[in-house]
Amino acid sequence: MEHIIFTPDERNKIAEYFGKKPEEITLEELELKHRELRARYHPDKFEKYSDDIVKELARAKFTEIESLAEKIKKKLLADKKNGSIDNELFGLNPQFAFNKLKIEIITKEKDLKYYLFGTQYRWLEKGDKYTIKGTKATIIIDANYSGRTIGFTEGIKMYLTFTESDSLEEIFAWLFFNIVGYATSIIIGGKSVKIDYYEMLLAVKQKTFLKLGSGEA
Repeated sequence: MEHIIFTPDERNKIAEYFGKKPEEITLEELELKHRELRARYHPDKFEKYSDDIVKELARAKFTEIESLAEKIKKKLLADKKNGSIDNELFGLNPQFAFNKLKIEIITKEKDLKYYLFGTQYRWLEKGDKYTIKGTKATIIIDANYSGRTIGFTEGIKMYLTFTESDSLEEIFAWLFFNIVGYATSIIIGGKSVKIDYYEMLLAVKQKTFLKLGSGEA
């Protein structure tokens, strides 16, 4: 089964160029918008300019748009071929929400907290709150974390809160790309999960399906 995953940067670029998040775009919308973008940014339109920098920027943007469009199309076709996991497991139009889903990331990388939350976090302390970029989902740190030295195993314990209006795909693209290669394991709602985008996403969906009220795990 083929899976296509977008990086947070790709997701931002897709929203900028195509006006929607990748999981919201239909094949028809993709084709229509792609034709419009091609007409607007094709390098031939910029040949009249004498500035080589302008021409190079135009070529780079056009190449980026072509690459993103191809990847979106591959995802749409792969999803159609594979069938919707959500539809199979949760029915049509499932909703997911949770208040304070416990997540623990096990790592030996002392700087993992910077990859996750940025350099403004000298230390992570219990009660610190972070809003995931591009969403209204929040993370609250459950225990003090210093990140001592490489080789020292430590868990970053946190609670994730999100509503049915938040995109789990966006939340876990952010989480996965910031911990892959740095975390040794992740525990979601008391269950150890492989550091794999789809396995992490599925574990959360199974845990939070129709949990629209308050709860902890």
